[in-house]
Amino acid sequence: MEYKDYYAVLGIDKKASQDEIKQAYRRLARKYHPDVSKEQNAEEKFKNLQEAYEVLKDPEKRNAYDQLGSQWKQGQEFRPPPGWDANTRFYTTEDFSQSDLHGFSDFFSQLFGGQRSRFRGEEFAGFEQRGSDQHANITISLEEAFRGTSRTFQLQLPELTPNGNMHQNVKTIKVNIPPGAVQGQQLRLAKQGSPGMGGAPAGDLYLAIEIAPHPLFSLRGRDIYLTLPVTPWEAALGADINIPTLGGKVGLKLAPDSQAGQQLRLKGRGMPSKEGAGDQYAIVQIQTPPAQTEEQKQLYRQMSQMMPYHPRKNWL
Repeated sequence: MEYKDYYAVLGIDKKASQDEIKQAYRRLARKYHPDVSKEQNAEEKFKNLQEAYEVLKDPEKRNAYDQLGSQWKQGQEFRPPPGWDANTRFYTTEDFSQSDLHGFSDFFSQLFGGQRSRFRGEEFAGFEQRGSDQHANITISLEEAFRGTSRTFQLQLPELTPNGNMHQNVKTIKVNIPPGAVQGQQLRLAKQGSPGMGGAPAGDLYLAIEIAPHPLFSLRGRDIYLTLPVTPWEAALGADINIPTLGGKVGLKLAPDSQAGQQLRLKGRGMPSKEGAGDQYAIVQIQTPPAQTEEQKQLYRQMSQMMPYHPRKNWL
């Protein structure tokens, strides 16, 4: 089996005080805890920290470990010295169970497997850390964003069990989405993230709103845009048109000589908010009826003669 240099694992000197050992463990536990760490091999490093701290935090275990001498190096092939069992009889005589040794190395089991570890029940004693924040996306329709809605969904969150193992906890969450939600808006659900350690509070859950594409409307900030198709005669003569909005139909007066691309503003018909609702814009799009019969074609010829118009006259 491989020798474990517990001092090197915690990054401390062999003459470190008990306070220095505790401080080193807490600092590295924050860095490598699998629930919050983005470091490579964080879970393995965290288990090594647990094992090293289990030995060095206990003056008797530390003294016994130090008796092995300083000639050993991390990862070196190791066998306990003769008479080691006799040297460790001052420990508690209760035997380890397999679950007690879960996650600890063979090195630890060989040296300290004859006594009951208290680490699993108190691995975070005196160590508190707020749970990590979690992030998720939630997709709703534009109508739901306008009126507000609620959603119930399930999330899988990492959780540390009392015996020090990580598992995925399925959590059912209901969220109320207020009227006027916009694309990318984040909703904060306090204490709905990963659980804290050592009695510290859970983290928060942040839900990013995604609004599904709509067949008629598009959303830009809090303003809503609608393409308004009109006939050439409606654009030329003006017309009264019923316009769909998310709050229902409204009447709109199209002025004579309206041009393609012109934006008609419907004040306050956009997404609601505490600061004031956005607007809706109807963008004029002139659609030309197809000339499918000879009679229809003749009508277009007459129009070209009666109303000569040169849209490209300003071209160079």
